Amino acid sequence: MALTSMWTGSDEYLCDRELAQAFHMARVIGMPLLIEGEPGTGKTELPIQFAKDLGVELFVYPVGSKSSVDQFVAKFDHVKYLRDSQVEILNAQREEKGMESKLSTGGRQTESLSDYVLKGPATKAFSTPNSVLLIDEIDKAPREFPNDLLYALSHRKLVMPESGEVIEVSEENMPAIVITSNREQELPTAFKGRCVYHYIAFPPKETMHEIVEKHYPKMDDELQDKCINLFYQMRTLGLERAPATRELLSWIKYLHSFEKAEALTKVNRASGMGVLIKNNDDLHKVQTKLMGRNPKFN
Repeated sequence: MALTSMWTGSDEYLCDRELAQAFHMARVIGMPLLIEGEPGTGKTELPIQFAKDLGVELFVYPVGSKSSVDQFVAKFDHVKYLRDSQVEILNAQREEKGMESKLSTGGRQTESLSDYVLKGPATKAFSTPNSVLLIDEIDKAPREFPNDLLYALSHRKLVMPESGEVIEVSEENMPAIVITSNREQELPTAFKGRCVYHYIAFPPKETMHEIVEKHYPKMDDELQDKCINLFYQMRTLGLERAPATRELLSWIKYLHSFEKAEALTKVNRASGMGVLIKNNDDLHKVQTKLMGRNPKFN
C-alpha cells in the first residue's frame, strides 16, 4: 500500500499547508505532483526530505536538454549483447577443440534479453514499493520528452525495449512522483492534465524566519533579523535575478564561520554578495540603491 498519510514536513523541511495538501492528493489518487515556482523555493527538496524522513528509497532523474525516455525508462545494451554473442561463439569453438576454460559473459545469457536491459529511474521506482521518484527541472527537456511520458503516467505501465517485459504498478502502489519546473518553457497541456499542480509562491518574511530556523536553530536572533531584512530589501530592487532561499541559507552558512560581532559587521557592509548576487548589473544596484555607497565586497 502506498504511503498516503498526510506529510507536513520534517525537522529539516518546512512544508506549508497548501503544498502538503497537494502532495497528499497526488499520492492518494496515484498521480504525479507537478511543482512550479522560482528557483530555490524548495521544489526539489520536497521529495528528497520526504524520502529521508520516511526512510524510503528515492530515485532521481535530473532533466537536461538531451534527456530522452530511453534514459528515463530503460534502454537495451546492444554493444554488450553483441559482445556476449561473440563470446558464446568463441566458447563453442573452444569446446570443439577440447578446451575446458571458457570466456565469461558475467552470468548473462543471450537467450534472456532482459539481461541486457539497463533500467532507468522510472523502471526502478515502478518496481520498488513505497518509493519516491523525482523528475527534476522538466522544463529543460526537449519538447517531446513530457509528451512521451504521457502513456506511462496515464497507464502506470512501462514496456522494456527488446525484451518486451512489462513493468506495471497499481494505482495504490504507484510511487510518489514529484516533477519540478522553473517555467523556462511552457509544458504541454496534455501533460499537465496528467498531474496534480501546485505553484510555490516565494515565502513571506515570517515564513523565511521559520525556514532559517529549520537549518540554523541556534542562530542569533539579531543576526537572523539583519540577514533576512537585507535579503528582502534586495528582492525589492528589481534585480535581473533576485536571490533565492537557498542562496540566503548559503550566505548564512558563510556568516556562521565568524563570531557574532564580525558577522554583524559583514551584514551591515553587505559582505559576501557573491553568494546572493549573480551578475554585475545587479551588484551595482545593490551597491548604489541599497547601500548608498560602494562598500568593499569580499
